[in-house]
Amino acid sequence: MVSTIDFRYIEEVITPEEVIAMLQETKSSRDDRIRHLLENGYPAYTTQIGWLGYSDETIRQLCRKYLAAGFKAFKMKVGQDLQNDIKRCKLVREEIGWDNQFMIDANQNWSVNTAIEWVKNLKEFKPLWIEEPTSPDDVLGHAKIAAALREYNIGVATGEMCCNRVMFKQFMQANALEFCQIDSARIGGVNEILAVYLMAKKLGVKVCPHAGGVGLCEMVQHLQMWDFCSVSCTMEERMVEFVDQQHDQFVCPAKINESACYIAPRSPGYSTELKEEAILQFEYPHGTEWQRMFREGIFVQENY
Repeated sequence: MVSTIDFRYIEEVITPEEVIAMLQETKSSRDDRIRHLLENGYPAYTTQIGWLGYSDETIRQLCRKYLAAGFKAFKMKVGQDLQNDIKRCKLVREEIGWDNQFMIDANQNWSVNTAIEWVKNLKEFKPLWIEEPTSPDDVLGHAKIAAALREYNIGVATGEMCCNRVMFKQFMQANALEFCQIDSARIGGVNEILAVYLMAKKLGVKVCPHAGGVGLCEMVQHLQMWDFCSVSCTMEERMVEFVDQQHDQFVCPAKINESACYIAPRSPGYSTELKEEAILQFEYPHGTEWQRMFREGIFVQENY
């Protein structure tokens, strides 16, 4: 497995020899962790409760819905209006209490200094992390934000827009993130992702992958479970995003149990095989859904 990883440009952080030793060290107890996964699954969190534009009542209803589904970690979007964010954070905390985890996500909306001041105004709500506070390419900007928020025990989470191991290397070396958010489809394949997990283990960074619809949950569950079994060997402050939509398009969809944990998949493969009817419906340009949109003038076919 180690021979499949490209160590160019990262060998000053981690070497093949170190990785082999790391994997050999964890191997003796790996079967215990596999059994734990099969019995209990892997913790998930939801972003469904806090999209911008939701009414107060919608947020309350969704918090209650996902609490009843077993979720213990909730993420809310922020960044357009500070006073509204304060009101919404208060509302979410009223619903989920203080024993559950709460995270906030700015989707790259702020400059560095604005990010620091904005999140300080939300510190009373004890967010575990602020996600994507500024430009996803600004390593030093994230490092400044992380340093400023550390005293409030608010971590920085980012990485879903990072597309190679070198960017992740720099973020980790600069202490610019506490939570590494790989995206299973954006970065350059499984080989590249393994390198990021191994650097995160070496440098003490937690990996909490970005996921959602269109197969991201299906793919990333395998990667995070491998990390638990063979690399980090822990689930402490680690979880995977779960968005409950579009899973019905897949032959082996990602599923969660009554404790809102990913159920370990038992079928071979990366869990991204689409159902035949999904292909017939959505394949461009002949899928039935595309043809419907062309007929109704939603899209003009000759423009695509």
